[in-house]
Formats: sequence, structure tokens, C-alpha cells
Amino acid sequence: MKVVETRKLKKTYHFGDTEVTALDEVSLDIEEREFIAVWGPSGSGKSTLCNLIGLLDAPSEGEVIINGHSAEGLSDAKRSELRNTSIGFVFQNFNLIPVLTALENVMLPLQINGVSKELAREKAESLLDEVELKDRKGHRPQKLSGGQQQRVAIARALVTDPLLVLADEPTANLDTYNANLIIDLMRRINQDKGAAFLFSTHDDRLLDRVDRRVHLQDGVIVSDERSPVEVGSPT
Repeated sequence: MKVVETRKLKKTYHFGDTEVTALDEVSLDIEEREFIAVWGPSGSGKSTLCNLIGLLDAPSEGEVIINGHSAEGLSDAKRSELRNTSIGFVFQNFNLIPVLTALENVMLPLQINGVSKELAREKAESLLDEVELKDRKGHRPQKLSGGQQQRVAIARALVTDPLLVLADEPTANLDTYNANLIIDLMRRINQDKGAAFLFSTHDDRLLDRVDRRVHLQDGVIVSDERSPVEVGSPT
């Protein structure tokens, strides 16, 4: 099943009289359970692609289809509803709310969606246990290491049972040891829960850990290679 389809996505930005094309007619399908890296140097369009797929931004041209539902022409409220029910996000800078504990950060998306506090707490505690942080559930972000904060962010991304998790440079602020731990964790969750993962990276050391490698350069897909390992199988 296709979780995401993009059709000739184009994104241009205007700076005075200068027009910059960040993406140029990018078409990409993401199947359920895939574990994909979008890679390339800074400025290649990776973050722009993640933002468009995640419905955080709208394309200048082209179409994004999430779980069979086109985002074209949707109101902001409908885009938010589609995003909140289908996609989880993991960011380079973690984006945890500093005044909330780890548990409260993970509970928040469910509470925004109207889930009761009791059910949200139960689900959040279960996910923190899965990322091996249940004993840190009462800690605020500043009391957690970078690797621990990113694990909280992964738990938060998964709490709504999304079809797709988008991770924009999730290891950029981590050392090699913690970067590998985060990739291992995402891979295990991908296999156990079946959510598709798409993460952007400029670190080619991570590319042998994925099912599929999409190479972006100057806003264009220059290669799209699948691993010989069966999708969803252990590496």
C-alpha cells in the first residue's frame, strides 16, 4: 500500500527579484513499512521535501497524496487533521517543550487530538518504556542528554500510531554512538510497528542501514536505489 505519493512537486522561493528552486518536479512513492533515507548535501532540498510531505508547507506546483487523500486545495484545518492522523515528526533540534516533562511531551499530541488524559498517559508511558526511558518520564528536556531527548521525540512521533514518521536530520546533533543508537531504535520500531520511516541525512555512513536510498541533488532526484534486503526484514 502506498502511504505517500508525490507528483511533480516543485517549490520555489523568491528573494527580491531572485527566484530559487528548492525542488524541481520530484515524484516519489513511499510504501508501508519502508525505511528510507533521503540524502544529499546541504541545500539539496531534503528538508523542503520533508516539509512538503509532512504538509508543513505547500508546494508551488504538484501534489502530495497521503494514504490516498490528496492535500491539494485542503483548508489549513483539513491539512492539519490529515497530518495529525497520519504523520509523526522527529526534528534535528528535538523540538520538545521545555516546561513539560518527557511524559507530558509524549502525551501532548494525543491530548491535542482529544484523547483523555488517562489514555494519553497510558500510551505515552508504554512508548517511553519501548525507547527505554520510562525511568526518565518525570524529567524535563534540559535534564536529558541529546540522545535521550531524541528518543523522547521518537516516542512522541509514534504516539498517534502514524502511517509515516518523518525525521529531518535526526542524528545531526548527536555523536556517532548516539546516532547509531537512534537509527537502530527507528529501525526496530519500523519492523515492530510497521510504520514507514523517511529520514533526511547528509551523513553517508547511515546509508547502509536503510531499505532504500533516495539521492537528492539541486532539488532533483538523481538516484533511487533499493537494498537487496527485503523491506521490513532485519538488517
